Amino acid sequence: MSRLHVVSGKGGTGKTTVAAALALALASGGKRALLVEVEGRQGIAQLFETEALPYEERKIAVAPGGGEVHALAIDAERALLDYLHMFYKLGSAGRALKKLGAIDFATTIAPGLRDVLLTGKACEAVRRKDRTGRYVYDYVVMDAPPTGRVTRFLNVNDEVAGLARIGPIHNQAQAVMRVLKSPETAVHFVTLLEEMPVQETADGIAELRAAGLPVGAVVVNMVRPPVLDEAAVEAAAGHRRAEVERALAGALERTGAGGSPDAGRTGRVEALVAPLLEEAREHTERLALERQGRADVARLGLPAYELHLLGDGVDLAGLYRMARELRRQGMTGTA
Repeated sequence: MSRLHVVSGKGGTGKTTVAAALALALASGGKRALLVEVEGRQGIAQLFETEALPYEERKIAVAPGGGEVHALAIDAERALLDYLHMFYKLGSAGRALKKLGAIDFATTIAPGLRDVLLTGKACEAVRRKDRTGRYVYDYVVMDAPPTGRVTRFLNVNDEVAGLARIGPIHNQAQAVMRVLKSPETAVHFVTLLEEMPVQETADGIAELRAAGLPVGAVVVNMVRPPVLDEAAVEAAAGHRRAEVERALAGALERTGAGGSPDAGRTGRVEALVAPLLEEAREHTERLALERQGRADVARLGLPAYELHLLGDGVDLAGLYRMARELRRQGMTGTA
């Protein structure tokens, strides 16, 4: 079972929500998980209904079974200060550089360095052990950049090639890549059952494999449960339409919304049936598209997990439900 879980996905697929649910699922049963954010959006804080995350590891949730989820919003400038202090002993001097704007300048003009710092902080958490020799965190989950940028973000070896071929930066990149390209790491993709997200997922998987980075699973998010199949809709619109109209008229009469039993009620029923059948047709068309999307996901040849659309949006209770579903389906290695 991998210990570093990197979660990516096309914008709008809910990758941050899935990353948070996965952290909760992994922490279930008394484990400790660290949920890492690298894009500065504070999406994790919003999901867990807490204040903005500082640049420090903070406990934000208790998982089922007594586990703990900690979170960290990695800031590239603060990470560079840590780096300067660790490798060059620049404590107060590093802070002086920050005041002069040199730290922001360095992380802006050298995006490869920024990625080394962000990924390096997560990999350090993966390797960190306590005084007894046990890992501080059983799992680290990273809410990574979107699909189109994730391979470049993770492939920091190539990114720093033009910055340093020897020295501490080079050594740090090598240490990061040893973790990222090992069985300790799995990169998961979040998608919807729609053409563009599935295609971006396929492209992202191909890019990762070309870079020698480990691919994990596909999480299909916001799946709509089937209500009517195509045959039922066609029957309702055809030879069973009269039954639908009678049932609707009876419902209107019972609720008192149909008015007097005359031609007016009949006209109202007919006016309601047409848009209802149109909505039903749209539902079946959506299901047909989702069937195609599910088949395309299956062709990727990776483990796939599905999470249903939460009609009222994702609150903290919904996040726990998603975590239970991922665990039930076996994404955490246990059902």
